[in-house]
Amino acid sequence: MKPATRIRSKDKTATFYDRIADVHNLALKLNGYKDSVTKFLKSLKLDIGPDSMVLDAGSGTGVVTFAFHEAGFRPKKTVAFDLSRNSLKLARGQARKEKKVDHKAISHVQGNVLSLPFADESFDVVLSCGVLEYVPLDDGLRESARVLKKGGRLVLLPVKPSLVGSVLELLYNFKIHPLDDVRKISQRYFNIVGNHKFPVAEPIAWSKTIFLLEKK
Repeated sequence: MKPATRIRSKDKTATFYDRIADVHNLALKLNGYKDSVTKFLKSLKLDIGPDSMVLDAGSGTGVVTFAFHEAGFRPKKTVAFDLSRNSLKLARGQARKEKKVDHKAISHVQGNVLSLPFADESFDVVLSCGVLEYVPLDDGLRESARVLKKGGRLVLLPVKPSLVGSVLELLYNFKIHPLDDVRKISQRYFNIVGNHKFPVAEPIAWSKTIFLLEKK
């Protein structure tokens, strides 16, 4: 993708999510998305302590950020990072209402996941849910690896090829990456330490899977 094309694509995506932020957030609440992610995150033994830094890259309206906190993790700081200004505004307001979320430990930053405004090896954990579908997979994974400390974890929730995934691909104008490509390209920067499948009874299982990756 050429630089000019990336800029136009970025502007189009930001405008789209600015427009649908409220509806998108409501849909995620109604389908039990956050509860599914929370249960999974609780099962992980992530090395998160009072000095840990966490990045939610492509945080949207904050669902995964909140799930991370509700799972009991209390890092020093969680950076919620997204392209959509309206999504971040909504997330900021919602964080103050979430009883199990330490909103004072969350900062909201607008920007592009292909050019994260953070130094190399800044974070202990990066969360990435449904965002790399908007960018070249290698570029997105390489940038996530750059800001992770050696041995740090990337919790990656890609959209998987499925009937629901195909519908979402049309509605949200993104490109699903084949899971074989996710596995292959991930291993350029990470060791794959887990590939979780949500229980089929949970709606999130119809469109998402999870890879737990450790930076080499």
